[in-house]
Amino acid sequence: MPGGRSSPPHRRHHLGCLPSAPTCQIWRAQSYSAWRTPRSSPLLCRDMALQNALYTGDLARLQDLFPPHSTADLLLESRAAEPRWSSHQRGLWSLTYEEELTTPLHVAASRGHTEVLRLLLRRRAKPDSAPGGRTALHEACTAGHTACVHVLLVAGADPNTPDQDGKRPLHLCWGPGILECVELLLKFGAHVDGRSEDEEETPLHVAARLGHVELADLLLRWGACPDARNAEGWTPLLAACDARCQSPRDAEATTTRCFQLCSLLLSVGADADAANQDKQRPLHLACRHGHSAVVELLLSCGVSANAMDYGGHTPLHCALQGPATALAHSPEHTVRALLNHGAVRVWPGALPKVLERWCVSPRTIEVLMNTYCVVQLPEESRRLVPPEIVQKHHGFYTSLFALVRQPRSLQHLSRCALRCHLEGSLPQALPRLPLPSSLLRYLQLEFEDVLY
Repeated sequence: MPGGRSSPPHRRHHLGCLPSAPTCQIWRAQSYSAWRTPRSSPLLCRDMALQNALYTGDLARLQDLFPPHSTADLLLESRAAEPRWSSHQRGLWSLTYEEELTTPLHVAASRGHTEVLRLLLRRRAKPDSAPGGRTALHEACTAGHTACVHVLLVAGADPNTPDQDGKRPLHLCWGPGILECVELLLKFGAHVDGRSEDEEETPLHVAARLGHVELADLLLRWGACPDARNAEGWTPLLAACDARCQSPRDAEATTTRCFQLCSLLLSVGADADAANQDKQRPLHLACRHGHSAVVELLLSCGVSANAMDYGGHTPLHCALQGPATALAHSPEHTVRALLNHGAVRVWPGALPKVLERWCVSPRTIEVLMNTYCVVQLPEESRRLVPPEIVQKHHGFYTSLFALVRQPRSLQHLSRCALRCHLEGSLPQALPRLPLPSSLLRYLQLEFEDVLY
């Protein structure tokens, strides 16, 4: 088969099918002679006593069921977790449980029954058998059973075999023993940059998408390419910047992992400005998801604050169009960093939409308004902010609406003039100016929670 994979056999194609038996003893009597006879195809076993012993890890029972010179090269039928619609005759459909094929070795590996695994291998179970599309090594890696992974590798299991989805064992190390499993696979010859067959992702892509800093570090120490691209042009850095928090409660943890991953990847030479097929760059994704520390990190690497993606969106557009969950990441810091690195300001005609969307984050509105000499909002903009939000941030919104179409303070106008003069070189020029730190912070749009 292409790629070294064997396709799952049809569920009704029983190779060497053994008859069902009411008891384990009768089944053994009927099949023992067959076990001793060399066969090119595994036997199909339906004995429930054997299956119960496998699923529970009953080693003593299995030693009795698999005496010396017997074979554990068997197939087992298992039902899918959920029923599926299937058609057995033309026009007739029924809701049935699809039967899938597995082996005793798969069952032991997926449940972490290490001693059972050793017994089965001594009884001639094939370590690379994949009747359902996965090997036992895939199952052990997915469940994070390090000891089982080691036993299978010592027995000769191939660490580079793809499963039915084209994923290699390194792509599936997600369980609690993830680092130990990965290191074992690499020591036994797994390709650190081995790609999945459809997505063409490397294990480093998976680690970056999962936000697993330690795993990424391990793979990089083994020589993983930090700029490998998948089928859609994504690098591990892009995958890391695409990290999304599911709720405000995990926002801080998500941001921290994202920053650590990006710092790690950039430290080994990852391209900070690599774009995918949609021309999205790491900065676009970090802005969209509100990872302000990552935004500042990328900007410090010299990436452009005005690069456009395929849809014509700049990083500032991404920051202001991000999901509501981005509020947990303090979007005002992202917006300020972009503006201080030369991002083109929002078109004044779009400011009412920005006000309506981000009114719950008054500091985001403040930092935007402080880049204009005049507050360019229509008189009716008051209706865009709900009364409860105005009440909650009364001081700021009172100052905002009082300045609509009115002149700003001389101090603010001086700030605007100096920023305009240094446009394009603000991050480099401001720290060199012989000014008090408080004035430097003012020039860098320090938050004051009020407009003057």
